[in-house]
Amino acid sequence: MAALYRKPRGPCYNPRVGRYPQTSVFYRSLNEELPCIVRGEGCWLYDDQGRKYLDACGGAFAVNLGHGIAELAEAVAEQLSQVAYVNGTAFTHPAAEGLAAELARLAPKGLDKCYFLSSGSEAVEAALKLARQYWVESGRPSKHKIISLSPGYHGNTLLALSVSARGHYQKLFAPWLVKTSTIPAPYPYRCACHGDGACARCGASALEEALRREGAENVAAFIAEPVGGSSTGASMAGRDYFRRIREICDNNEVLFIADEVLSGAGRTGRWLALEHFGVAPDIITMGKGISGGYVPLSAMIASTRLIDVIAKGSGSLKHAQTFSHAPSLCSAGLAALRYMQKNKLVERAASMGAVLQKKLSALRALPSVGDVRGIGMLAAVEFVEDKASKRPFARSRRFAESFVSHAKELGLVLWPNVGQADGENGDLIMIAPPFIIAENEMDQLVTLLQKTLERTLDKISSQAAGGKIS
Repeated sequence: MAALYRKPRGPCYNPRVGRYPQTSVFYRSLNEELPCIVRGEGCWLYDDQGRKYLDACGGAFAVNLGHGIAELAEAVAEQLSQVAYVNGTAFTHPAAEGLAAELARLAPKGLDKCYFLSSGSEAVEAALKLARQYWVESGRPSKHKIISLSPGYHGNTLLALSVSARGHYQKLFAPWLVKTSTIPAPYPYRCACHGDGACARCGASALEEALRREGAENVAAFIAEPVGGSSTGASMAGRDYFRRIREICDNNEVLFIADEVLSGAGRTGRWLALEHFGVAPDIITMGKGISGGYVPLSAMIASTRLIDVIAKGSGSLKHAQTFSHAPSLCSAGLAALRYMQKNKLVERAASMGAVLQKKLSALRALPSVGDVRGIGMLAAVEFVEDKASKRPFARSRRFAESFVSHAKELGLVLWPNVGQADGENGDLIMIAPPFIIAENEMDQLVTLLQKTLERTLDKISSQAAGGKIS
């Protein structure tokens, strides 16, 4: 691959920042020259300059099996050699049927209808549309509102973004978004209850209050991440939280959608994060890790009782995308599931995840580390300017962004998040390595985190001394 590609080196002119990297690719980050990765192996990435990086967040939480697994690539190649594409409205194929059977076997009883898409946002969009269509075809057209958690994130398509509590996105696209209702997400570090499920503010009773406010007869669904993603940095609800959520949804005829795009596929040491709470939802969304990051694949898994209503009514879900149920994507997902099962990687995420969490807990003693939390192979470090009061750094400091940038310079790949403290301020980094990470690699991870923190704090101190803030 390196022989076929040479990254352009000459910069182009940008009137806003002076210069930016020369490339015809429109990346999300416009003012940063990105290293060119030419190879991956296990937990490591290698660029075209010979540098290596410990992939401590699985890219975007997707690479749970590790890089460079030949049998996954071979499964996709074999499928492509047989048939490239068939329209999911006209044909089925063995890859989709096999993947659906495996996911249904792993899902809670009764959730055995799988709809395949290409991203988590698409799966959430489809799930919300399914909830609405179900109520319409059940003769309850007034039920259209959605309730979600804040902070929270469910995707970047417009309906998924509408139910995501991401102020910096919503401010820009507000005229296009659907108005939705939110309740406080369980966030033990930043709530006085410290995770008490009976908390009036962030406990399940907040959903009851929202239903009274909105009118249960108008609410179609409640959507939540069973374990917080980057928005709350792997925060865990109290033990009985989702049991009460399930009861409240049932009592008010509201569908419960579990967004397992980030937390599912073994990331927390269980196949689904909701298993930790002993509760089953009505709809599950999955993505990221169900293909190991080898192809863009997501799934909406729905209860048969919902699908039966539509099958007996209009006869089809009013949602379609060209590459839904695509053979190559489904073949990768099926190969990834079989690889996980053969190598007992979900079990490894539980056992080695406990080791990872213990090693990371040592960071709590460091300056500006407010909290370290997580479960399985999902963890977060939240940074604060004052540990006693939990006061976050001012957003102008761009602490999380600076931290991740310094980490990459040192050969460590992390995921940042901001704004979780009050909607604007707050800095944390997410850690979600491939499940195969070895103990010595965990030690390297912790050492690199310590070095990165030193470098980041030194830069902030020097900027403060010089009267500059970046």
